[in-house]
Amino acid sequence: MNGFAWQAFATNLGAAAGAALGVMLVTFLIALRKRVHRIVDVAWGLGFAAVALVSYVMSADGDQGRRLLLTVLTAVWGVRLAVHIGRRGRGHGEDPRYAAMLAKAPGHPDLYALRKVYLLQGALVWLISLPVQAGYYLPGPLDAWAWAGAAVWAVGLAFEAVGDAQLARFKRDPANKGRIMDRGLWSWTRHPNYFGDFCVWWGLFLVVCADPAVAATTLVSPVVMSLLLTKGSGKALLERHMEGRPGYAEYLARTSGFFPRPPRRR
Repeated sequence: MNGFAWQAFATNLGAAAGAALGVMLVTFLIALRKRVHRIVDVAWGLGFAAVALVSYVMSADGDQGRRLLLTVLTAVWGVRLAVHIGRRGRGHGEDPRYAAMLAKAPGHPDLYALRKVYLLQGALVWLISLPVQAGYYLPGPLDAWAWAGAAVWAVGLAFEAVGDAQLARFKRDPANKGRIMDRGLWSWTRHPNYFGDFCVWWGLFLVVCADPAVAATTLVSPVVMSLLLTKGSGKALLERHMEGRPGYAEYLARTSGFFPRPPRRR
């Protein structure tokens, strides 16, 4: 595919960085007022939605079908995630992860949080959203790559949304207090929500794969997201937190660590 608007894409990179930074700085000011930094997790999804909306406005000359598809896919995922995290954290105090980090912070804890949490997350939003930003400048109508990407995205959103709903329903039942969630999608993978995120971002990457040069330029984005989900703040961190809970060793033995498959026999 020829005719990719590299110069316009480069300009978009700056605008997208400003959008991601703006969301994080506004969230930081709200966190200072509320004295709780866990709301930065709500801003994660909203940051991607903001990048998509800014990129849509910046790319007025791009293919309208692809621009609309990317905006809808990114915004639906980001807003759903933000609403879910916001509801989950309502009425709770500080997230233990952030409390532990800030307790050891050198210097002023809030400034440390700004550097290590808000600005870092803003940079990651910008980096991971590169395929979305680039897709707005691909010439030509929607193609097989784009529809394949939308299908993978849909699988990911379904795993994430259904997994989150199943876990929330499980936790609302007082009889399940202290028990391991091993039902529904959680019997096929220990992390249906993280697997869902994985599919969402590989799906969005597929949308730009019709142009090999653009695909090669933006491949870093789904790779970074995959590493975060499996080795960084996702799966690995949560499983360290769950170690030692009654029944968790048995759950590990029979349930896939990431990619879904039928549970092993007990």
